[in-house]
Amino acid sequence: MSSDAIQPFYAMEILARAQALEAQGREVCHLEIGEPGGRPAPRVLAAVADCLERPMGYTSAKGMPELRQRLARYYAEQHGVELSPERIMVTMGSSSGFILSFLAGFGPGARIAVTRPGYPAYLNILASLNLASVEIPVSPANGWRLTVGDIEAAHARAPFDGLLLASPANPTGAVLAREDLAAIIACCDRLGVRFISDEIYHNLNYVGGDASALEFSDGHIVINSFSKYYCMTGWRIGWLVMPEDLIRRAEMMAQSLFISASSVSQYAALAALDARADYDARRDEYATNRLILAEGLQALGFKAAQPADGAFYAYVDASAFTNDTMDFCFRMLDSAGVAATPGIDFDRTDGHKYVRFSYAGTRETIERGLERLGAFLKA
Repeated sequence: MSSDAIQPFYAMEILARAQALEAQGREVCHLEIGEPGGRPAPRVLAAVADCLERPMGYTSAKGMPELRQRLARYYAEQHGVELSPERIMVTMGSSSGFILSFLAGFGPGARIAVTRPGYPAYLNILASLNLASVEIPVSPANGWRLTVGDIEAAHARAPFDGLLLASPANPTGAVLAREDLAAIIACCDRLGVRFISDEIYHNLNYVGGDASALEFSDGHIVINSFSKYYCMTGWRIGWLVMPEDLIRRAEMMAQSLFISASSVSQYAALAALDARADYDARRDEYATNRLILAEGLQALGFKAAQPADGAFYAYVDASAFTNDTMDFCFRMLDSAGVAATPGIDFDRTDGHKYVRFSYAGTRETIERGLERLGAFLKA
């Protein structure tokens, strides 16, 4: 592994700097991290309060049976898929889900393809596990969407063993149409590539419904989380759906790597699955924020700032103002008190001219951030 394979997670570096400024008494508009600004649903908090009245010990490494059964019902209700709870594993957020997927699904030295731009932790986790990565570039010309042609061309240049893809995507918010996801999975099957579907932004879609990889195949991996739609980032709770040939191996690894996910968080997650009305209302607030942010960024002169289809990000071209968005973002934070993430976090090659803004917070934060950003650009 090369010394520069693992790089900082710059969204977290910006957050740390913002929190240091806040400790000095500064007010910061947080548009840097994908963290919902609202609280979990009331029934989730009530479920956690109930946990205080009884012992909270380990669960099985795969998670509480009742939570796995409820997750299986979720796939029946949302995607029309009949799924055995035995294929479901509750994880410590999606992060441990990625680790288990890579370790259980691939041998030493395997090559995993990801999109560029993409979630920075993908490359860092792969490098930490001494697995190789292959980046497939996507562009705004195609709405930042990966195509079958992209996959075939990349595989012909340098064959890979797995493909990890998110829809909706971070940082671009790109959403794959159902038929496009089906075509990509069929392509992976033809090439003998294990597909890993990152579905942690499911239910944050402003143009239609989300398709799950489970609708098209039983032989691939699905990763999901309660962090985003369910507003439970700090609770560190997520889940995996594994093919039958991998689930036992993943379970044995989890027994030693993690023992089990938090029992309290598992009870909270179980309650969250029955509180979708609360979270759909929250999504409607994001939809409003999405339009306010896009309109404001376009008015300020950012390019490629049209509203994305999903997630809660705007990944915009800042080349009208800088060719070094790392410096730009730190200056914007220090001078204007607006925190955003430099594009180099998501694209180590071309990200120097992009910035990601999150609209997961409140409308007031976004409007105040845009006002401050406008003053910063005029200074």
